[in-house]
Amino acid sequence: METTTFDTALGRFGIGWTDKGLARLLLPGDDETVLLERLNRGTTQPGEPTRMISALMNSIEDYAEGEAVDFADVPLDLAGVPDFHSRAYDLLIKIGWGQTVTYGDLARQLGDIGLSRAVGQAMGANPIPLVIPCHRVLASDGKPGGFSAPGGTATKVKMLALEGVSIGTPAGQMTFGF
Repeated sequence: METTTFDTALGRFGIGWTDKGLARLLLPGDDETVLLERLNRGTTQPGEPTRMISALMNSIEDYAEGEAVDFADVPLDLAGVPDFHSRAYDLLIKIGWGQTVTYGDLARQLGDIGLSRAVGQAMGANPIPLVIPCHRVLASDGKPGGFSAPGGTATKVKMLALEGVSIGTPAGQMTFGF
């Protein structure tokens, strides 16, 4: 896998790719040393982005500036990802800008509401957050649930706010400015 880092309005991202497609994406939040350690674990090497990766980096920069971006057609390399996780990611990629889904909704689509915790584990192991939009998966009460990226749920809420999604107000309840 080849890797590089790049700056956006949200901070520095790390990205890794193979001949098959995008294999790793690290969200901003770690200092440079930690970002590079996480990005370059295993058999990786710094690389010159391909045309497809350069275009993806431009799209991520657009996303960070608040533009609606659809990553559904990005070629992915999910080698080594468990089958259940891959199936969950395939469903999640269809959840677009400004939309959310619950862990339970994904579990039902995968065949059993009892798989909600397994869906949560798949989201926590997501090697390509943002492109596989695990930030769009919420708990059944509409709260953020977990988020394994730097900054945790605060980062998740920030990403959703960028997409126009407000978290924290129960459905049907209005907020007043007093």
